[in-house]
Amino acid sequence: MENQPLSTGSYAKNYGLVLGLILILISVIMYVTGMQLEGVQWPMYIYYVLFPVVIIYVISQYKKNNSNLLSLSQAIKIGTLIGVISALVFAVYGLVFNYIIDPGFQEQAMEVVKDKLLENPDLSEEMVEQQIIMMKKFSNPILGSALWIALSAFFGLLYSLIGGVAMKKEA
Repeated sequence: MENQPLSTGSYAKNYGLVLGLILILISVIMYVTGMQLEGVQWPMYIYYVLFPVVIIYVISQYKKNNSNLLSLSQAIKIGTLIGVISALVFAVYGLVFNYIIDPGFQEQAMEVVKDKLLENPDLSEEMVEQQIIMMKKFSNPILGSALWIALSAFFGLLYSLIGGVAMKKEA
């Protein structure tokens, strides 16, 4: 009797949840410390580094626990699912944050951005208003969540493709 391959879904689910929770933690820290309103981005770089590292690590662990076998499709499933699951977890948090925890945060953020743009002598008040109008169109939490999920799926696919090509070993 042949060994059945391990479930890619269980690997992806666990680590996708962990990545989503890490992103929520980073976001909460940025919110509580005021970094989010100030536009400080460096804490997000931690996530941007962790994302591919976790995907490659999970693919390698899957291969190790799967009799040292890995197909490219298994790697792609793992990485893409990790990306989507982590993004879904964060999207739920984002919606709760924007509609329940602090519904006025987006307006506050827009005011901060507007003030910073007005400080730029090269921008007229009319140009600043046009930029703010565009930003408001794209600051919808539902649209932002959908975009975050799509980007996470894309980058999960990309990193898992790289990891899968590098680690691929079929029977």
